[in-house]
Amino acid sequence: MIELADMIRELRQQLTTALADGEDEVLRFELGPVEVEASVAVTREAGGDAKVRLWVVDAGASGKYAHAETQRITLTLTPRTAAAGTVLITGDEVDGER
Repeated sequence: MIELADMIRELRQQLTTALADGEDEVLRFELGPVEVEASVAVTREAGGDAKVRLWVVDAGASGKYAHAETQRITLTLTPRTAAAGTVLITGDEVDGER
């Protein structure tokens, strides 16, 4: 299992890598909203600083987590750079590009 935060962190790293890899390419892609759908197991830790955690599980593994409540969630993420504005996955602007 992987925590939901770790999955989002990895997605961020993959998009950052794609952005860097495309820097000198002629063809560019505008990065729009990213939809992520996952099955998550919700667990609660006991103790003084009890926390609720969301763990991403694959479809076949959800039966293994009978002690945890399994939910299907969809997240829509809108990527932004620190400088704000549209994120382009590659090089310089091309005439007529949105």
